[in-house]
Amino acid sequence: MSSGIRATVAVTTPEGCPLAEFSRAVETSITQVSTSSARADDVGNTTEFLAPTARATDAQPDSVRGPIFSYGDTAIYRFEHDTDTTCPCTCLGSYGCPIHRYDVEDGTLTVVFHAETFDQLQSIMADFRDQFDAVDVQQLLRPPLKGTPKERVFVNRGKLTDRQEEVLETAFDMGYFERPKGANATEIAATLDIAPSTVTEHLVAAQRKLLGDVLGRDS
Repeated sequence: MSSGIRATVAVTTPEGCPLAEFSRAVETSITQVSTSSARADDVGNTTEFLAPTARATDAQPDSVRGPIFSYGDTAIYRFEHDTDTTCPCTCLGSYGCPIHRYDVEDGTLTVVFHAETFDQLQSIMADFRDQFDAVDVQQLLRPPLKGTPKERVFVNRGKLTDRQEEVLETAFDMGYFERPKGANATEIAATLDIAPSTVTEHLVAAQRKLLGDVLGRDS
């Protein structure tokens, strides 16, 4: 069994998502959600969430029912998920991905889910970007999910272009990163039949992308 990848992805104001629509309309954050992703062969599922009741209930979307039960200043709200709905939850359900957590604030949905493989994760992200205007991958972790955050870093090789990966692998195999060096940029360039300046350019770009993941910085 694959250990999988845990991804944290933020989707800004996803159209068709009742959670995001409720958060934006009522101007509240949502952190306690009880749901299961809608399976591709199912008619849908029910989602319930806890939200403050202090704001006018007439502002909430028609798709959301409630309050169902009240708990002081908060209440349970509910909506039905149709599998035809275009939203991140339904997309993840079509892949059978377990969803770990939802957070919603100002209409932006942050979902933490588990993908079986990196290829599956890439397919999911391609669907997300086709369906939604603003998608931000905030974190990728490969289990075991223990130790400090720095020890749980996932390095995304998918950031590299094919050429950058080729130059990086060639440089590594030829000993460019060893001390003393097994090869210099000129020798790598001769092997790949490209200019030494091109080798340096690709190496710098590749290292910056990968180190951005390691250091938790934008690359």
